[in-house]
Amino acid sequence: MNVYFRRLILCGPIAAALLALSVGQAAWIDPQQPTVLITGSNRGIGLAFVEYYLAEGWNVLATARSPESAGDLQRLGEDWDNLVIEQLDVTDESRVKDLAADYSGTPIDLLINNAGVYGGEKEQNLGSLDPQTFHDVMAVNVLAPMQIIEAFTEHVAASRHKKIVSITSGAGSVSGEQVSTGGAFYSISKAALNMAMRKAGAALEERGIVIALIAPGIVVTDMLQKNRPNLVSRANSPAESVAGMAAVIARIDRSYNKQIMNYDGSVVAW
Repeated sequence: MNVYFRRLILCGPIAAALLALSVGQAAWIDPQQPTVLITGSNRGIGLAFVEYYLAEGWNVLATARSPESAGDLQRLGEDWDNLVIEQLDVTDESRVKDLAADYSGTPIDLLINNAGVYGGEKEQNLGSLDPQTFHDVMAVNVLAPMQIIEAFTEHVAASRHKKIVSITSGAGSVSGEQVSTGGAFYSISKAALNMAMRKAGAALEERGIVIALIAPGIVVTDMLQKNRPNLVSRANSPAESVAGMAAVIARIDRSYNKQIMNYDGSVVAW
C-alpha cells in the first residue's frame, strides 16, 4: 500500500519511519506537481474530486472523519502514489490546527471545502425544530470552512495556484426565486457559507488568494438519496458534477468576480 494512514493504523518501526518522513516534510509530495487538499473525501462528491485530481497527476491530500471505514478511499490508496489520507473531523479545531502544523511549509495550490451535512429532515421543519441540529449543521457547513481556511492560509499563499473553493448549493439562494420547503437549516447554512466566503475572500485578496463558491448541481449522493429521493432521477453522477466543477476551477483566476458558479459554468443566483 502506497498511501499513509497517519494517526490511524501506522504501527511498528517501519511505520514510524514513514511517519517521521511525512510529518512536517510531506515527503510523499512531488514538488513538480500541484497539491490539492479535499475535505469530506470518503464518498460522493469528495471521493470524485479525489479520483479526478489523482488522474490529473496532482498530489492529493484527502481527509475524512473516519478513514478506517472509507473503503473506496482506501482502495484508491493501493493504486496511487500521489495520494495521502488524513483523519480530520472538520469541527475538531485542535485537529485542524494539528494537521496544518503537520504540513507547515507545504504549498497547497487548491483547498476544497467539500465536507458538509444536511441534518435530519424532521428536525428542520416548523413545529419540530431542533436547536442542536441547527448548531451541528452550522458548525460543519459554515464555521468549519472558515477555520480550515484560517489554518491553511499560509499553505495556500505559498502555492502557485492560490485557490480556495467551497462547495455551496442553490438551496442557499435568497434571490426571490421560489423556495422549496424542507431542509431549512441546510439552506440557511449554505446562505451563511456564501457570505462567510465573501468575507474570507475580501480578507485574503491582498495575499493573492482567490476564494470561490461553486454549486455542484443535483448529484446522486447519500445525502440526496436520503433527504430528497424525488430528485434522484434528474441528478448527475458525482463524476459528472466534479468534471464540470474542476473545469470551472481551472478557469478561475484573480479576475473572478465573486459570483457563485454552477458546475456547468452558469451563474447561480444568490
